[in-house]
Amino acid sequence: MNSMVHPHLNVCMNVYCHFLDWEKHVVHGTLLACLLLSAATLISGCAITQDYQRPQVNIPNTWRIDYETASNLADTAWWENFQDPVLNELIKTALNENKDLRIATARVEAFAGRVQTVQSGFYPQLNYGVSTSREQQSLERMTTAIAQGRNRSNATYLGMLNVNWELDIWGRLQRATEAARADLLAAEEGRQAVILTLISNVAVGYFNLLSLDKQLEISKRTLTSRLDWLALFEKKIKGGQISNLEFAQVKVAYGQAATYIPILERRIALQENSLSVLLGRSPGDIKRRKSMDLDMIPEVPQGVPSDLLQRRPDIRQCEQNLIAANARSGIAQTQYLPSISLTGLLGFASASLSDLLQKSANLWQAGIKTIGPIYEGGRYKGEIRKAEAEKQQFINEYLKTIQIALSEVNDALISIKKLHELIEIENSYLMGLKDYVRFAHNRYDAGFSSYLTIMDSERELYEAEIRRVQTQKDIFEAIVSCYKAMGGGWGNGSKDTLSY
Repeated sequence: MNSMVHPHLNVCMNVYCHFLDWEKHVVHGTLLACLLLSAATLISGCAITQDYQRPQVNIPNTWRIDYETASNLADTAWWENFQDPVLNELIKTALNENKDLRIATARVEAFAGRVQTVQSGFYPQLNYGVSTSREQQSLERMTTAIAQGRNRSNATYLGMLNVNWELDIWGRLQRATEAARADLLAAEEGRQAVILTLISNVAVGYFNLLSLDKQLEISKRTLTSRLDWLALFEKKIKGGQISNLEFAQVKVAYGQAATYIPILERRIALQENSLSVLLGRSPGDIKRRKSMDLDMIPEVPQGVPSDLLQRRPDIRQCEQNLIAANARSGIAQTQYLPSISLTGLLGFASASLSDLLQKSANLWQAGIKTIGPIYEGGRYKGEIRKAEAEKQQFINEYLKTIQIALSEVNDALISIKKLHELIEIENSYLMGLKDYVRFAHNRYDAGFSSYLTIMDSERELYEAEIRRVQTQKDIFEAIVSCYKAMGGGWGNGSKDTLSY
């Protein structure tokens, strides 16, 4: 207990002793209340708890990958940078209809109600009571549980107002309110994290859908080409111009191309169903633009590592959880100190209803109530230990979240850089493969090579075209991941203002 004594605690205890002296000598309720309020004002700074201080964080000055030209994402609807009206409409629908977001919003409202409940402790609690009863006293043994009167049977009529006002001398209510507000803000940041994740998932799902559409288009075009070759070779084998081996090679090439179609159509349907859930509606078709082109890709968002502390909702949520834990640690420490309240009672009581409002029937009481612990078997010490451990837990969670955020941004920036390099290589590779296919066709027509050469060249071209589409999709996803990792620009200018 001595290790936790605040430097001002002795002053506070002296004032508290004066309270007890006043209670002995001052009788009039109004004067007592005035003196207590004055004393409470004088010692309002006697709280023994410590204010929150943000932990020291080691943050680099720059990212591992830097870009000279970039657009600022702060306070913007970053998904509009993709310049796709269909995507904008899908995200708007998700923000209005997604059930996870509605759950998060309801959670914020619940914490707002909790703040209002805790704040009510700063104000006097006024209650009323009205009762009527009739009692009969025992003639064998009088009991104070039943009112005594001139007769054995008596009636009692009672109407009263009761007031109780706890003085926040040690800062207990202040810390409780601070904790409740931090919980509210943490819930709001959690809602912002849901919004950020929701928008990112819709964008990634939409780009994956465009990628699958493009792959299906390539696969159908390839299948059509293989079907033409199959029809040609069926005529040739009937005329005895080719061997069974060559005809089997054409059938294998066609069958291979045909297997891609149902696989891609299944993946498209599943992706549409997944997007429908994010949009808050039953599974169905998803509207999208016709193609996914690299000219849709916006510039990389800019920012320095320290911006994450203000932009990332998960970091802000962890800090609010830490603020709440610090406040609860202060609440636990104040449990050793007495709770001091002003009490008052005003009312009327009489044996008959007609006399209830007579001047002679009025009653009143004013006083001070002090409740404090003497022995609690180490319960408060255990609660302080628990609160301090939880505080350390949230400190490390806050620092870990910052480290993860820094890693995610660097991962996204590196991915963007390397994927751009990869797609340049793939573009050159595709140009070479198209030449390979053209030369293979020319040699086959001239009778210098077999269909096996054409089949090999077309297979490699198909695989390269599919890989390029997937790389395009990976670039889009990396850009989305970068926006998400940097906090998305969704928050400060967009979220609702909390006035609690």
